[in-house]
Amino acid sequence: MKTMPRHAPKDLPTRPEEMFCFAVYSASHVINRAYAPLLKPLGLTYPQYIALTCLWDQDGLSVGELSARLMMESSTLTPLLKRLEKLGHVERHRGTQDERKVFVHLQESGKALKQQAPEVTGCMIEATGMEVEQLDTIVSLLDQLKQNLVLQEKQMST
Repeated sequence: MKTMPRHAPKDLPTRPEEMFCFAVYSASHVINRAYAPLLKPLGLTYPQYIALTCLWDQDGLSVGELSARLMMESSTLTPLLKRLEKLGHVERHRGTQDERKVFVHLQESGKALKQQAPEVTGCMIEATGMEVEQLDTIVSLLDQLKQNLVLQEKQMST
């Protein structure tokens, strides 16, 4: 470990329930399960839905760009995209300028699913029992956490 903690070992959490990593990990699993019944009628898994939300935001991303945006290895993303392609929601095409690059484009059925997204999001917000402002704060804090850890990871790899 390259950096020493600023806190004395006796002040650090030791039980899983006290650790932020456990809170994020377990919340992620609960969120995934909460989405399942909402996405089942759409024929989607949570990871597929999240990939589609990125493509709804910006269609035609390369697999590398989509992988970076999802913070997912391309070896994990490729099978997910193949399933979405088999469902007819996306198509993958090799780049014309660089055939090593593969680009992902929404198909009509994938675009049509976007109409269901507000209902799914609304149901999830309702299920949290929290106000949108509280959820916005959580998003901001998690984004800050993610950025700090990515920066730390880069510093440790140099």
